Amino acid sequence: MFLHNYIYRLKCIIRDKEFLFWTLLFPIILATLFNFAFSNITEAEKFTRLNIAVVDNEEFRQNTALQRAIKAAANSSGDKDQEGLFNIRYTSKEEGDKLLEDREIEGYIYLDNGIKLVVKESGLSQSIIKGFMDHFMQLSSTLETIIRKDPQSMERGILDKAEAAINYLKEVAPSKSSPDIVVNYFYNLIAMACMYGGFWGLKEVTVIQANLSSQGARINIAPIHKFKIFIVCVLAAVTVQLFEILLLLAYLALVLKISFGNQIGYIIFTCIVGTITGVTFGAFVASVVKKGEGVKIGILIGSSMTMSFLAGMMYDKMKYIISTKVPVIGYLNPANLITDCFYSLYYYGINTRFFINIGVLCVFIVFFSLCTYLILRRQKYASL
Repeated sequence: MFLHNYIYRLKCIIRDKEFLFWTLLFPIILATLFNFAFSNITEAEKFTRLNIAVVDNEEFRQNTALQRAIKAAANSSGDKDQEGLFNIRYTSKEEGDKLLEDREIEGYIYLDNGIKLVVKESGLSQSIIKGFMDHFMQLSSTLETIIRKDPQSMERGILDKAEAAINYLKEVAPSKSSPDIVVNYFYNLIAMACMYGGFWGLKEVTVIQANLSSQGARINIAPIHKFKIFIVCVLAAVTVQLFEILLLLAYLALVLKISFGNQIGYIIFTCIVGTITGVTFGAFVASVVKKGEGVKIGILIGSSMTMSFLAGMMYDKMKYIISTKVPVIGYLNPANLITDCFYSLYYYGINTRFFINIGVLCVFIVFFSLCTYLILRRQKYASL
């Protein structure tokens, strides 16, 4: 009997084309639009070598220190992940002016009773070049002062030590994956899709209520315990919604190439917990709100989108604002918890933060399910 009712509810759910659109096609369409909108964000942030020119005059040829500094800045440090700072072109002053006018270079360096930097406009690239020149001149001035006061420092190799530019700091990645602000939008999208599973939970509770449908009237006079009916309906809704979430996950990972890290099992586990949370939330809304189906759907959509907004779906800094100003709201927001689970797995792997989020989601599942069942069990009808 249980299996028969389960299969029957699956067939009824699959035939609802309107809800299938909102729970499956809409998130996929939104993910595609996100991909179009955000595809060039990370590329725009990558550093590219700056094109500069150096006037190759007699004074420059005599300044071996500047020559070595420019060559060092143009070449990589030997690390395959470290590129040189500049692309250098050696020109005359007239050619440098022409290249600058044609915007083929960001600026040029020439020596005429001192080092001079010529640029056409101010900007980030020009500030980088100026920073390099300022550093060189400060270092040169310091070395001149030291050598003037202590000529023996030349014999101790002070120039070689200065050029070595030893770095006593070691760069350590704060997470297992490189930072990417774009992936958080897609994690929010999955969280929103999980909460949209509330459509199925709402539909199943509406079916059970005798005052809202003839089907509900027949179910209520059937010799089946309401708890069993509730379990069958929720299980069918979770099955369909989980299948849709896994399809969305596959589309994001395999088609759009969104990275989720290497914890595949925990990612799927998060999808399962998120799906159950969304379905039980919809069932909770349907049982608490004593209005028609249209009002219930409106409340469900409004609350789901509000949760998604507070989780950072529309404004990426909102999640940070909530976590720093009113962190309790973050723990009361299922969409934020689901997003944070994916975020934790991607950046830090399996850690305490992930299990806390999962634990709070499980508390929500128990709360929504228990409240829904208690409300449905108390409902009585004068006539059917």
